Amino acid sequence: MWDNFTPAMLELFAGYLWETIAMVGISGVAGALIGIPLGVLLRLTDQGGVLQNAGVNRVVGGIVNAVRSTPFIILLVAIIPFTRLVTGSSIGTAAAVVPLTLAAAPFIARLVESSLREVDHGLVEAALAMGATTRQIVFKVLLPEALPGIVAGFTITLVSLTGYSAMAGAIGGGGLGDLGIRYGYQRFLPEIMLAVVIVLIAFVQAVQSLGDWAVRRLSHK
Repeated sequence: MWDNFTPAMLELFAGYLWETIAMVGISGVAGALIGIPLGVLLRLTDQGGVLQNAGVNRVVGGIVNAVRSTPFIILLVAIIPFTRLVTGSSIGTAAAVVPLTLAAAPFIARLVESSLREVDHGLVEAALAMGATTRQIVFKVLLPEALPGIVAGFTITLVSLTGYSAMAGAIGGGGLGDLGIRYGYQRFLPEIMLAVVIVLIAFVQAVQSLGDWAVRRLSHK
């Protein structure tokens, strides 16, 4: 059953694994850079927020919900022109990062907003009473207090992106999903597909374990 795992195939496997790590890592970080500010904005403009503004909150929330509610495989295809504009191609690892980032950003935004809601409002009121600015409230009260929850949400996002990256392989996005479809499905090599599944499971377990460890460390502090 495992006769197909030649040194050349193992080397190929390692290359595809690295592509998956790169896709998940880059899109996760890029998604966080977009999603965290969006989540903060949603919380600040929400009812009872420091910058309460129903109109802004409704517009930003609507955009976030619209992207979140779009199935990833449809988003992947729908933004192909934009992906080509950004990367010059619609296939490959770099191209897959674009839709992965757009999928991650609103997901992170809602998780960040949820974490910020858990911060004791009394802390915010105390900071306001002492003359703190909005920037100080965000960076010295809200984000530090919500950090364990934000890290936990980021971990969940990375796990979801791992699944999305495998889905991107369906249109030549690279990574282990591409390997599984190209060799496991199209060439009828079930052992390759099984190996891809096992590696993805191990990768997700490693990401989740690392995230849980980080949350525990931050919670103790």
